[in-house]
Amino acid sequence: MSIITSLNKQATNLAKKALRLGNDFVHPVSDDSGNTPDYNDPDNILSPDGHIELPHTTEWGPGYPSTTFLDPETGLLTTKTEGNPPLDEGTTIYDIYADRAERMGDEPLYTYKQDGDWVTKTANETLADIRSVAKGLLHYGLKKGDGVAFMCRTSYAWDVFDAAVMACGGVLATIYDTDSAEQIRNIVNNSDARLLVVETTDMKEKSDGAETECPTLEHIVCFETGGLEEIKAYGSGVSDEQLDARIATVKKTDLCSIVYTSGSTAAPKGVEMTHEHYCATAFNLPDYMPELLNDKKNTVLLFLPQAHSFARAINYICVASNLHIYIAQGIKTLISDLQIAKPSVMIVVPRVLEKVYNAASQKAGHGAKGVAFAAAVVAAQNYMKEVSVKGKASVITKARRAAFEPMVYAALREVLGGRAKWIVAGGAPLDPELLAFFRGAGVPVYEGYGLTETTAPCAFNVLGVPYHQGSVGIAFPGFTLRIAEDSEIQVKGASVFPKYHKNDEATEDSFTEDGWYRTGDLGRIDDDGFLYIIGRKKDLIITAGGKNVSPGPIEEVIKRCEFVSQALVLGDKRPFISALITLDEETLRPWLENKGLDRNMSMEEAASNAAVRAEVQKWVDQANEGVSRAESVRKFIILPEEFTQENGLMTASMKVIRPKVIKRYATLLNTQMYTKKK
Repeated sequence: MSIITSLNKQATNLAKKALRLGNDFVHPVSDDSGNTPDYNDPDNILSPDGHIELPHTTEWGPGYPSTTFLDPETGLLTTKTEGNPPLDEGTTIYDIYADRAERMGDEPLYTYKQDGDWVTKTANETLADIRSVAKGLLHYGLKKGDGVAFMCRTSYAWDVFDAAVMACGGVLATIYDTDSAEQIRNIVNNSDARLLVVETTDMKEKSDGAETECPTLEHIVCFETGGLEEIKAYGSGVSDEQLDARIATVKKTDLCSIVYTSGSTAAPKGVEMTHEHYCATAFNLPDYMPELLNDKKNTVLLFLPQAHSFARAINYICVASNLHIYIAQGIKTLISDLQIAKPSVMIVVPRVLEKVYNAASQKAGHGAKGVAFAAAVVAAQNYMKEVSVKGKASVITKARRAAFEPMVYAALREVLGGRAKWIVAGGAPLDPELLAFFRGAGVPVYEGYGLTETTAPCAFNVLGVPYHQGSVGIAFPGFTLRIAEDSEIQVKGASVFPKYHKNDEATEDSFTEDGWYRTGDLGRIDDDGFLYIIGRKKDLIITAGGKNVSPGPIEEVIKRCEFVSQALVLGDKRPFISALITLDEETLRPWLENKGLDRNMSMEEAASNAAVRAEVQKWVDQANEGVSRAESVRKFIILPEEFTQENGLMTASMKVIRPKVIKRYATLLNTQMYTKKK
């Protein structure tokens, strides 16, 4: 051992003693893995002590009470937050932009980077661009109710084109910018789109040939080759009166969008959205949080994909507020964009917070600085846990936390722009320990909960609510939540979708007899009305980046390999999709012999054999061809044993018990599948 290494080790040990940091410290996230269970353990969720008599009402938003009660008809624990009165029949998404222009016409609305420079558009300029594109769509012949499939990254062009389609009464079918050629065609066909609009030439290449393969598709437009400017040019011959006449025909109950959630290539499940769904959400929140959202000095940074309802709904909320909206160039430039936007409000998925944490811990290193950072993490977490349980932290806990304020916490806040007041994490579960660290460090991270079917947020932590460890918050304004007898979370509200597009069976399965949407998620509500997620009934995977992945179709393809018995696709709360694969010994041995390999090798040897692995890889590649990169299997492990009833991993009806497999192979997953980057 070198002298320097010896000194570093001594310094580290001294730091541990000085900071009272035990040897059992584990970072809440690692470089490349969530390292957390797929489900939160309800026994570990902290909530305030004491029982509160029901019904219990609290007002977190001015004039918008939240009430928790036992429903007299069903006996189910229910909580609701009042929202605005029903919208006028003629209220549409176009009105969100028109209202902003009327209120703040000459003030900044969007700032984004174009040709290397940051460009700002006022509300009036944005509305003019929307109307110009809408006129072009009218010239093209877009009728009310016509489908338009749209594939584009989050950008100013996305917002303008989306609003233009809404103004015309069109139905926007959203496509992720990472979706495959097969997924593009599925969405175009399912939505009966007449027009397919893509951003880049790469997307255009994926789309080539779709006109002949998709019966309703007439034309493909590409922004990168001048398509948006061409639409505007054709619109010059359409009068304002013609456009206004079309806008007047659009109603709040009209279908405005189909958003696809399942990730299935064979039968994509499209959620039907109306103007009312988005508008109710957009107009409710600024009224509920006026001090934050109606302050013109506040800014927001948008970077999540607007093909998803979460980011799209947030954009509408921000336009309906007084916030100045910055649009990031992308996730790769997020840190530098934060220094430009210095956002007061930011909407993130958990993976972004994990990356921020990882960057900070890596910068601290593994020596004395690393130990100090670890102690700062523990101090912040302990501070918030005491606040959660007792309502406030002890003097000693406060002092320990304060010791790290200048060295760790202040620097972390500066990385996020230095002006953050409300950072909302959604789209996937956020590790409660990671949330406790950020909140204890003075980084205002709040978790929310929602689904595409609820127009994104149906529960959230508003500014000013007491900290409840592990809770996703109270009912969003205009929503009512209840917990069914089997612990399923069920939802009602003006922003809950009516049905799945062309899928009556899925629609029927998704609603109770009395009209509540079945989320498929398991939860509990405490006496304060705070919601906790404790698991999922459905197998839908939500990655750490917020991508919804349906494992079934991928598993089916991999299992077509002649000697694969089971393929279990994983990735819940993880940074990428993976698979555990088992071998059918009866079919494997003839295959080995046919390939000139040792027919009698052990199953352990077969599981690690390069030829066996290469054959499995072929089927993994084939499964990946039909899905986007975010849904593709990046890594797999072949197991030397099968899932059986005897080892408790399969039911009597031969279904794999996913939670038990995850538990059994937890060490393997955490040490070999999802490992730290070197």
